[in-house]
Amino acid sequence: MLSKRFIALFSLFAVLVVSLGIASAQDEKLIVAGWSSNPEEDAMLSALLVQFTEDTGIEAEFVPSPDFPTTMQTAFASGDYPNVFYIDSSKLPDWVEAGVVAVGEGELENPEGFYPSLLNTFTYDGVLYCAPKDYSTLALQYNKDLFDAAGVEYPTAEWTWDDLMAAAEKLTDKDANVVGLVTPPDLNRWLPFLYQEGGAIFDEEGNYVMDSEAAKTALEYYISFSTGGFGGTADSVDAGWGGEAFGKGNTAMAMEGNWVINFLLQNYPDLNWGVAELPMGSVGKATMAFTVCFAVGADNNNPEASWQLVNYLTGEAGQMKTAEVSFGPMPSRGSAAQTYLERWEEPAKGTKFDVADVGAFVIGAEYAYPWQLPVGFQPFVDAFNSSLQKAFTGEMTADEVLAEAQAAAEEVMSQVE
Repeated sequence: MLSKRFIALFSLFAVLVVSLGIASAQDEKLIVAGWSSNPEEDAMLSALLVQFTEDTGIEAEFVPSPDFPTTMQTAFASGDYPNVFYIDSSKLPDWVEAGVVAVGEGELENPEGFYPSLLNTFTYDGVLYCAPKDYSTLALQYNKDLFDAAGVEYPTAEWTWDDLMAAAEKLTDKDANVVGLVTPPDLNRWLPFLYQEGGAIFDEEGNYVMDSEAAKTALEYYISFSTGGFGGTADSVDAGWGGEAFGKGNTAMAMEGNWVINFLLQNYPDLNWGVAELPMGSVGKATMAFTVCFAVGADNNNPEASWQLVNYLTGEAGQMKTAEVSFGPMPSRGSAAQTYLERWEEPAKGTKFDVADVGAFVIGAEYAYPWQLPVGFQPFVDAFNSSLQKAFTGEMTADEVLAEAQAAAEEVMSQVE
């Protein structure tokens, strides 16, 4: 039998080995991978990582990539990828299926503080994977001067599809190259109308259900802005995107996200404009949530420290820091919303923009739907967008667009099966 002294020495040795192992893991630098958004946000994240190191002794570094998806795919293929990394909501299903994302269920601190719609976005097959970093929603921008000149009342949170249509007709001035509403030919801009009408792409069981009366009604409505002559694409009024068309005064209304705020304040400081929630359909309100999370890599040499860092960045204090510096994406915790709204007071000084209108973007989190499709559905998106462009010029009907989309969806699903 082993002596008590030997057992004691062996136990002490084991403790030392474990302790040294933990120390070694703690000494390793955590790598946070993502993309560079703007100088203010990059500086904020770097400052938070410095503070994290001071508070915990764990070193962390932000490594941005100009071509983030390609960089990550290469890293995943090699098996050597960052401890923590951004995941756009549209990429979550693909990366979870690839087995590179650690499960966040039970790892996130105070998940109740996040907007529920954002938590749902990063829940896949009933499992929460990562912590919402920030988000953007779509809202309705309107040119007050053009509204005043046409004698049209400003949009409100109670506006319906009929109100939007009637205003677009009155505000269109072909001689001045002004349309009532810019309608991008993109699935993610049409989807709010589908949801407002009670439609969906998939049901709760994952069955494709976009071949519906709700989808047809929403699509016919969206297409009619272009075919009726009081809406259309940004390039139809000599602009590259909706924000530019709106800033130039070539559209009275646009449906952009909160990324448009800083763009307009910087490039069109004299513009007299406001923001309202997207109009309601027959079923109710809906908008899109474009969001990103902080995920922890599944193949990770230091998972505990990685989750500690994620909670540090997305906790109450971390999200408040996000709110204090962000000129774009909004903090993912409602407790930081007011700070985010106040953030716009300084850049809006000297302009005609009322920062209270930013609230239209924030409140959208309460009823936002995620921009997220199953693995491999890009051909479906491409087919829909291509058909929608043809419908804008009268080459296709709403029924034909939906038929093309269904064919593309069925092709994707047949390959998965």
